[in-house]
Amino acid sequence: MQSQVVGEVKWAKNKFHSIGYNEEELSIFAKSEIQGVHAFQQSHRAYTKTPLHQLKHLAEHLQVADIRVKDESYRFGLNAFKVMGGIYAIGKYVAQQLGERVEDLSFEALQSPRVKDRLGEITFISATDGNHGRGIAWAARELGQRSVIYMPKGSSRQRLMAIQNEGADADITEFNYDETVRMCADLAEKNGWVMVQDTAWEGYDEIPLWIMQGYASMAKEIEEQLLVSGGNPPTHVFLQAGVGSFAAAIAGYLVYAYRDNPPVILIAEPDQADCYYRSFATEDGGREVVSGEMNTIMAGLACGEPNTRAFRLLSGCAIGAFSCPDFISALGMRVYGNPLGSDPRVISGESGAVTLGLLYYLRKRSADPKLCRELSLDTSSRILLISTEGDTDPQQYQQIVWEGHYPAYT
Repeated sequence: MQSQVVGEVKWAKNKFHSIGYNEEELSIFAKSEIQGVHAFQQSHRAYTKTPLHQLKHLAEHLQVADIRVKDESYRFGLNAFKVMGGIYAIGKYVAQQLGERVEDLSFEALQSPRVKDRLGEITFISATDGNHGRGIAWAARELGQRSVIYMPKGSSRQRLMAIQNEGADADITEFNYDETVRMCADLAEKNGWVMVQDTAWEGYDEIPLWIMQGYASMAKEIEEQLLVSGGNPPTHVFLQAGVGSFAAAIAGYLVYAYRDNPPVILIAEPDQADCYYRSFATEDGGREVVSGEMNTIMAGLACGEPNTRAFRLLSGCAIGAFSCPDFISALGMRVYGNPLGSDPRVISGESGAVTLGLLYYLRKRSADPKLCRELSLDTSSRILLISTEGDTDPQQYQQIVWEGHYPAYT
């Protein structure tokens, strides 16, 4: 019997994509802006550049010119990229309270006893699926401050324990992600705590912007690593989106950096939390919200309300969004974990691997080959992927990669 693909990958073209530039939005992510951000992040003793792997044999197998993957499982020993936003946002907030510029300070300077003596104890609060909260807890602890972290209903107990091990007061709520965010915002206002969230709403935009600028440092590293290796700029960038802060930060930097020939920006989301897909599918391109429990293995992307700033930026930069069943992510995890030839092995978690799973699906299994032509995804394409996390839930990673949970075909 011929095998059949499980589920359906849905595609929505963004009718409002523009080849023009919104200078006000994009200039926030210009290299001149991100250099200071990156310098502060690099001042921490644990900083290292994460690798940018070239998957030559996989590129040949998928009949594209090049595949590069940024492996964020090595970031600060925390197994995920999120700390890049948290370390900068918390550092900048503390610097502002001191009346100083974070660009003029090192992380070590903010760890000095004089800072705690002047400011006292600051409590940072955040909602998270795991990776963001762990990064906030780590950064707060490193600065001798307190953190309170809440996770949405159904979150992994292993991810909760990882956050608690960073010194946070952490627990799992009975709410979905977006409701947990609102709960944390209420607690912050009531108790005088500092909300550190990578999603923005009316009246709360500054700290989310700092977090996004922290994420953009990864794109700066990629640009520099391509120059050193002699690699050409990407023609296509696949970016996973929850609220969209990560995707918008990377897209903003790369589109601005390669403005004379910008890459095609493609968004991938879980089909249970596909707010960008639904937004792009509307006639007016309005910001759509997904509600409910959003049950998906891609916990880091299970967010139903787009970040307002990220949505504005991606509405201009991204040509469209894919709504992906869980098997797409599981497929990507297995492909990363079982490399061809001399390609490096990448340990990629559920939210990290969906973009590779999608690329594989489009090149090998899609029932609509015309879509690749529409996306100019062909033998001349140079693909950039970012594996945003490692095996942050080791038990589920083994169930998927070893035991074959969430199969692609029946």
